[in-house]
Amino acid sequence: MLMPGELHFGSEPGQIRTLLGSCVAVTLWHPRRRIGGMCHFLLPQRQRSGAEPADGRYGDEAVAALVQAIRAQGLSCADFTAHLYGGADTMAEASGIKFNVGERNIEKGWSLIDQHGFTLDGVDVGDHVPRTITLTLSSGEVHCRRGTAP
Repeated sequence: MLMPGELHFGSEPGQIRTLLGSCVAVTLWHPRRRIGGMCHFLLPQRQRSGAEPADGRYGDEAVAALVQAIRAQGLSCADFTAHLYGGADTMAEASGIKFNVGERNIEKGWSLIDQHGFTLDGVDVGDHVPRTITLTLSSGEVHCRRGTAP
């Protein structure tokens, strides 16, 4: 189970699962090598100095960590299929304040997938509902359950 800010990349059998509201998850899968991963980020990006360690809570840093893991395996991002999930608008409109966190996370997810050359294979973003995402590492199958947590 991935918590916000966490990621996993590997080929061992099993499943990676996460629960999303306004956060976004990017899943990656290499069909020939049967290796993949997922990240779960809370915010699109931050301003940081070079001295600060990378933080998976931010989309650009989370995806960069996945790209680093891909390159460490001698693989190319273009050979991976990607899925993008989450970015729900979970803030009540009655508050009168709109931060558009979900929308900004979605935009960052799209741009990172494009920037790194992943092949987009599935999308379920926006709306007002949480999602439970499951990536099965033995097959690359991704399942999205909309609504309340299991």
